[in-house]
Amino acid sequence: MSANPPAAAPAKSKKMLIIIIGVVVAILVIGGGVAAWLISSRSHAEDEEGAAPARKEAPKVAPTFLPMENMVVNLADPGGDRFAQIGITLELEDAKTAEQVKLYLPSIRSGILMLISQRTSAELLQREGKEKLATDILREVSRPLGFSVATERARPAAVEKDEDAEDRPSRKRTERNPVRRVLFSSFIIQ
Repeated sequence: MSANPPAAAPAKSKKMLIIIIGVVVAILVIGGGVAAWLISSRSHAEDEEGAAPARKEAPKVAPTFLPMENMVVNLADPGGDRFAQIGITLELEDAKTAEQVKLYLPSIRSGILMLISQRTSAELLQREGKEKLATDILREVSRPLGFSVATERARPAAVEKDEDAEDRPSRKRTERNPVRRVLFSSFIIQ
């Protein structure tokens, strides 16, 4: 009888050992599956959020930058003692557009000087004033090239129909404006 009980003890310990190993393996497999799922869902979320805008905004050709000479302009402040020194760089679609802009540069500079001279220092010290000036300069640069920039003012529909017939150029441009942005390289108001 004494030989029988020691044989039963190793059988119970082997069963218990197999059960413990099975539970540990099951926990590792489930934990690994959860970890793999979390990692893949994060990478998919980053791909969807990060990659889509990059594809839309990525230019096909590197832009060309055309710096203009600094301009010093008297501002429209009362007393006439305030002036602005502004450096402008144009971001253009390509070098061909830069050559076209250079042909019209004297009239473009004149138009820009007229725009700035109509502003007050209070307007230009605000971010909104600088952004509006950049939009107006974009319109001034685009005009000789035959492109138009949308205005921010909303006109009544009845007036819009009548005036569009008169303001419409003889040849309508459907292409994208090659003048992308107006960048300020310096902006000093004294």
